[in-house]
Amino acid sequence: MILFEDFKSHMDVRLRWFSPPKAYRIESNTLIIETEKGSDFWQKTHYGFEADNGHFLHCELRGNFRLTTKVRPKPLHRYDQVGVMVRFSTDTWIKASVEYIPAAPNKLGAVVTNHGYSDWSTQEMQDDTAELYFRISRIENDFYVDYSEDGEVWKQLRMAYLFADADKPILAGVYACSPQEEGYEAHVSFIQIEELSGDRTKVYG
Repeated sequence: MILFEDFKSHMDVRLRWFSPPKAYRIESNTLIIETEKGSDFWQKTHYGFEADNGHFLHCELRGNFRLTTKVRPKPLHRYDQVGVMVRFSTDTWIKASVEYIPAAPNKLGAVVTNHGYSDWSTQEMQDDTAELYFRISRIENDFYVDYSEDGEVWKQLRMAYLFADADKPILAGVYACSPQEEGYEAHVSFIQIEELSGDRTKVYG
């Protein structure tokens, strides 16, 4: 085990904020992030804008690993989101979450950003308040993104490659943001990071 943070007391000192929120708290063994209006992670594609100011709690890693978390979205406004993220740089990263869509099915998906351009693969999800588990497994520069409703049965969400020096440090952790409105409180139950071997056949073992 590289890191296990269950928010029972002070956070592990290896966890740092990128674009920290103005307010967050630990309550009932849960990290509650109060997102700021206009916070997001996105680069160029389709919308024509660039945003790199979402709230990202991370530690620095090298080598192969698996990052797992449990979140409770509890969204308020369009595109409110909380999930998991890995990041080499502004131009090279992956995030996975459920994005809230009022009066329509929510978007469960992953954004992969390479060379400063983001894509977004999605599927519909009805329940906007349920707890969800997310994990990202890294083997070299291949990343496997999964989600689960119970932490036992996992479903593949995405498999992707990030174009970066494999020896460069990567940041891994949880993120939350509110692209349109303020007032959202994102709930995170734990952050777990484990070492992985380089055996790709065991990614889903």
